[in-house]
Amino acid sequence: MKIIKSTVINYISDEIPQGARVLDLGCGSGDLLWYLMRNKNITGYGVDIDTQAIINCIGKGISAIQFDLENMPMEFANKSFDMVIFNQTIQQIHNVDALISEMLRIGKEGLLGFTNFGYMPTRTQLFFKGRMPENDDLPFSWHDTPNVHYLTVLDFRQYCKEHNILINKEIYLRRRRNRKSYKQVKFLPNMRAELAFYRIARADS
Repeated sequence: MKIIKSTVINYISDEIPQGARVLDLGCGSGDLLWYLMRNKNITGYGVDIDTQAIINCIGKGISAIQFDLENMPMEFANKSFDMVIFNQTIQQIHNVDALISEMLRIGKEGLLGFTNFGYMPTRTQLFFKGRMPENDDLPFSWHDTPNVHYLTVLDFRQYCKEHNILINKEIYLRRRRNRKSYKQVKFLPNMRAELAFYRIARADS
């Protein structure tokens, strides 16, 4: 799992400019920010609801605050960050509109990532077994999952179109056959990608 996580971090890192101001929403223990601080010379800040995650961030020298992402807005000035990252947590947020709007208010750009529920093996599992899928990227049973929303590549593209959001770049990943790392998907991402990442901005900004 460490190799898997590091390959995702590398793909995210490629999208972050050297020396940028970065805010990571749902930062966990700060592994991504720690990597970016050392390899991209960023100024990084983290936000998470979990107390132990904040303690772990502070132990790594990362500035972090405890905050419930359901309670928007946040006390950051407009465009105070070059990039706001929100990775693999959108499925757990009830008020998605408020959070994405806040991302794009306080950040010049946002980098949003999620597990693609349109991935073909996920569809196949649901079709043939008739049960909610469980896999490496969706490891929870229906009754104990923290996810309240499931979405696909096509869902998010349509959301951006309806909400006046520019998609500046799309990145799609799937695991290699050895299941130890990811590779990019260029063709039919709604069916073939396990993870989706978008660099987004307000169309009118």
